[in-house]
Amino acid sequence: MTMEVDWATKEEILYGSPAYWRLVRMMRFLYNLVGKVEIVGAEKIPREGGVIIAINHLGRLDTPLVAIASPRKLTPFGAAKYRSWPIFRQLMEAANVIWVQRGEIDREALQKALAVLRLGGGLGIAPEGTRSPTRALQRGKEGVAYLASRADVPIVPAGVTGTERLKDDLGRLRRMHMRIVFGEPFRLPAGRLRGDELTEAADLVMRKIAALLPPAYRGVYAEAVGGGGVPQDVR
Repeated sequence: MTMEVDWATKEEILYGSPAYWRLVRMMRFLYNLVGKVEIVGAEKIPREGGVIIAINHLGRLDTPLVAIASPRKLTPFGAAKYRSWPIFRQLMEAANVIWVQRGEIDREALQKALAVLRLGGGLGIAPEGTRSPTRALQRGKEGVAYLASRADVPIVPAGVTGTERLKDDLGRLRRMHMRIVFGEPFRLPAGRLRGDELTEAADLVMRKIAALLPPAYRGVYAEAVGGGGVPQDVR
């Protein structure tokens, strides 16, 4: 079953508007101006159909980096508090952002995300929900597992490094080195995961992300990933 979206056209969700791709080109130019952008494994992102790109969250540069690296249009999430920032709001709304109320279960945002996925669109998610103050992984929230299982779409894990060094590197007039590594797509069981099932599925997603990161970034999932081996797929 598909669901219509009421804040963008189907074509904008699936393929992006001219304004979206102008924004991506502008961000790509700016990122390459201030540093080196290394993209690994982008060919693993399915070109069609609903998909979730799940990343770790280090800073404000993460979302544009995913958009730059992705060969297809992605719909991002954005914290609702940033709607009061005029320029930032305009940029995010060019990407058909889904605004989220942090610190609570935002059912409207979840329904919008399901609509994007069931329409066949791509969704970018940071399961931690907010930037990590330690630069290492925090416990992932269950929203990513809820969406992937309900919409029955693959998840592509991605590990981001370097974006957290914006102030340090620019302050010292050093070029940044930003890197994003995409892993193999995988699926969670389709249907209505509940309780512990959702928690376990969310942790699986985070372990997949952790396996793509250097040890210092793995945080609470360091022991689960061990020496860097990829955890076993659900299916």
